[in-house]
Amino acid sequence: MLLEGSVGVEDLVLLEPLEEESLLKNLQLRHEKKEIYTYIGNVLISVNPYQQLPIYGPEFIDKYRDYTFYELKPHIYALANVAYLSLRDQDRDQCILITGESGAGKTEASKLVMSYVAAVCGKGEQVNSVKEQLLQSNPVLEAFGNAKTIRNNNSSRFGKYMDIEFDFKGSPLGGVITNYLLEKSRVVKQLEGERNFHIFYQILAGADAQLLSIQEIGEMVGLNSGELERALCSRTMETAKEKVITALNVTQAQYARDALAKNIYSRLFNWIVNRINESIKVDTGEKKKVMGVLDIYGFEILEDNSFEQFVINYCNEKLQQVFIEMTLKEEQEEYKREGIPWTKVDYFDNSIICNLIEHNQRGILAMLDEECLRPGVVSDSTFLAKLNQLFSKHSHYESKVTQNAQRQYDHSMGLSCFRISHYAGKVTYSVNSFIDKNNDLLFRDLSQAMWKARHSLLRSLFPEGDPKQASLKRPPTAGTQFKNSVGILMKNLYSKNPNYIRCIKPNEHQQRGQFSSELVAVQVRYLGLLENVRVRRAGYAYRQVYGSFLERYRLLSRSTWPHWNGGDREGVEKFLGELSLSSEELAFGKTKIFIRSPKTLFYLEEQRRLRLHQLATLIQKMYRGWRCRTHYQLMRKSQILISSWFRGNMQKKRYGKMKASALLIQAFVRGWKARKNYRKYFRSGAALTLSNFIYKCMARKFLLGLKNNLPSTNVLDKKWPAAPYKYFNMANHELQKLFHQWKCKKFRDQLSPKQVEVLREKLCASELFKGKKASYPQSVPVPFRGDYIGLQRNPKLQKLKGGEEGPVLVAETVMKVNRGNGKTSSRILLLTKGHVIIADTKNSQAKTVIGLDSVAGVSVTSFKDGLFSLHLSEVSSVGSKGDFLLVSEHVVELLTKMYRAVLDATQRQLPITMTEEFSVKFKEGSVAVKVIQGSQGGGKSKLSCKKKGSRCLEVTVQ
Repeated sequence: MLLEGSVGVEDLVLLEPLEEESLLKNLQLRHEKKEIYTYIGNVLISVNPYQQLPIYGPEFIDKYRDYTFYELKPHIYALANVAYLSLRDQDRDQCILITGESGAGKTEASKLVMSYVAAVCGKGEQVNSVKEQLLQSNPVLEAFGNAKTIRNNNSSRFGKYMDIEFDFKGSPLGGVITNYLLEKSRVVKQLEGERNFHIFYQILAGADAQLLSIQEIGEMVGLNSGELERALCSRTMETAKEKVITALNVTQAQYARDALAKNIYSRLFNWIVNRINESIKVDTGEKKKVMGVLDIYGFEILEDNSFEQFVINYCNEKLQQVFIEMTLKEEQEEYKREGIPWTKVDYFDNSIICNLIEHNQRGILAMLDEECLRPGVVSDSTFLAKLNQLFSKHSHYESKVTQNAQRQYDHSMGLSCFRISHYAGKVTYSVNSFIDKNNDLLFRDLSQAMWKARHSLLRSLFPEGDPKQASLKRPPTAGTQFKNSVGILMKNLYSKNPNYIRCIKPNEHQQRGQFSSELVAVQVRYLGLLENVRVRRAGYAYRQVYGSFLERYRLLSRSTWPHWNGGDREGVEKFLGELSLSSEELAFGKTKIFIRSPKTLFYLEEQRRLRLHQLATLIQKMYRGWRCRTHYQLMRKSQILISSWFRGNMQKKRYGKMKASALLIQAFVRGWKARKNYRKYFRSGAALTLSNFIYKCMARKFLLGLKNNLPSTNVLDKKWPAAPYKYFNMANHELQKLFHQWKCKKFRDQLSPKQVEVLREKLCASELFKGKKASYPQSVPVPFRGDYIGLQRNPKLQKLKGGEEGPVLVAETVMKVNRGNGKTSSRILLLTKGHVIIADTKNSQAKTVIGLDSVAGVSVTSFKDGLFSLHLSEVSSVGSKGDFLLVSEHVVELLTKMYRAVLDATQRQLPITMTEEFSVKFKEGSVAVKVIQGSQGGGKSKLSCKKKGSRCLEVTVQ
């Protein structure tokens, strides 16, 4: 509520007493408490706080979108919400007029309105994209169109009107931006303490070294320096028959330079606005709702007021006229049309000032254009003289000449000045440069030079420079263009429902917390706030046509809800009469209902809200009842179906149980009969059954005990638990063998291929010599080396191998027994995969090479000696020489590897005979060899040979 816990008065309609002083005190009190917004009915007053306040953002947007206009504290969100809801729900195009002095916060207010509308309208990817484009257009336009002035650090130096277009759902489709009167003269000249447009400082702050190093304008725009110099220093005058080139003096050249700079910037700004419009324009042909937001110059009264201030103040006069006609004047006229008693409120109608400026034949702008276009000597002084002549008796115009004629003496008025009494106060204008600024003349030479530039954008900004499109027609003056633009703007605003934001500047120093009553009083006067309050106090705060009012509030009465068959006015009178409202609060016009105070309207809204809750409850109740009945019917049908299926299933189960019970009884009876008949046979087999059971228990106990007492997995561990019962000995022995085999397999699986090969050789030696040869036990722990003569280190010995591939299995020094006399001599023996090679130890030359396929067998003794006979087949290549009788210190290893080599080479087993007497075939014939074991001694075994006769050889080993 507006009166509950408020600071001062939140709606000035309720202010007592209604005076300028009390109004100022109320605004000051609220400003000190950081309450910057105040209402005058549906008009919002905004006092610039010059600081960021924590009253904006998503939280406050959500707060104000759910409440009516007067239900919460005054806020710009509340006004934006009313405008948006009127546009969305009532199909009424809206415009938001933001007025006030420069520095009063108009631009920030327009941003807040746009941000609120963007937040509360529809969602979606496309809608969000449109909203983002609309919001992001502000920083670009501020960079190019705003500047620091004495009064405002971020002053808008152009007027902006944005039409935001919405679809039937209230979602933004796009928009159109219109700009007015860019202060392009700021490009070439600024007052002391002011700056150029923001974009220049931003470019210099962010430009790279290459761009900053450009010194010539021609280099930047791609223009020949000579061409640019000619365009700036000379002027071409063309007529239908001749062309005259005139050199410009310094002043004229400076004017041409400044005019070029201003035109480039102005046209670039228009190009940016057009590009933004292209990106946000609406392409669909469907009917659209429009909300306009106007952010334009505030009223300006400077020490030196020129043509720019004149047209700015003219625009503000027109906006004031809109306010007067659409609020004050329209208020009175509407009461009169509706037949409602009205207490007349005097107000200042500024149409006389607007006519003074804009009259087509006798206005100041018309006289300025006439002076610019007429032949002969034209100057600012002749223009001022024409004004003095024409308006000498006008109540809102004065100059030094008119004052002297009326014998008024004002030393503040210059000879080249005139003064207009605006609605905001008197403003003195200097006519200096009025003619030049209104002409806004750019020499054709400059346009043609810009069109010749290589920079494509610059060329597009000066289409008139194209010789093919050259025209001698004079363009319209700046004043006429602005007057036409303002006329279009006013027509646009008159077609929409207005919403006003009156911005007030609290002090000249842009300091927070400071409130200058004198400065604010001036703004209160020229904004016409007191007149606005008087209108609201004398009249009614709310009015609405009967049809819309009845449609919205007819639910408050049972007589009009849910159907009313009578007229709209009768329906409104019917339900308002039932609400027992005071007759002073209501007035019934011809087509509209009038409500005096906002509190009454809020009461209706509150009753409507409560009634909506009741109707919603009723709808929910009806729906829940329908849903419960439907659910009950469904449950009832389901219960009947489930019951029938359940009963059938229960009967099936019962039948199954009865059948199973009958079968069980039958089985029991048959069993009882069988046991009765065969009881005498059961006892004879009881002993066997018990013995089998006991045996199984003992076996289970035996196996579990064996499982818990298994020996280690070491293959050398021979331990094994004994069987607890004798009749388990055989099974225990088999289990021991199986466990040992498993341990051996596990051990083998862990061996490398090389280790497997070594063990296979040892296994083969075991099979050949274990228990047969006395020297075998000594060979078991000794690894088979194979190479005992350093074959790998002696290249000469390696040549004995010849070209045979594969490794040498055995290489050692052996003793060869001479066939003739039994003496021994040293020889080298090599065993390969295919041959046995016997070589001389002195010269390492092979004496005999024996193929393994020629070896017929081997004879060896069972003693510890290393004597063995190598028997050759008769068809061998060395068969003529006979067998070989050799002595080796590694006879077990040599014969084992020879056995495996013969098996691999010939797929046959080499016969190895263990005997002390064997026959050896020599070249001369067969010789019987008899081996005798001598006395046993330590150290190496010794061997001696004695030949007894020609056919017997006795060998003694020790």
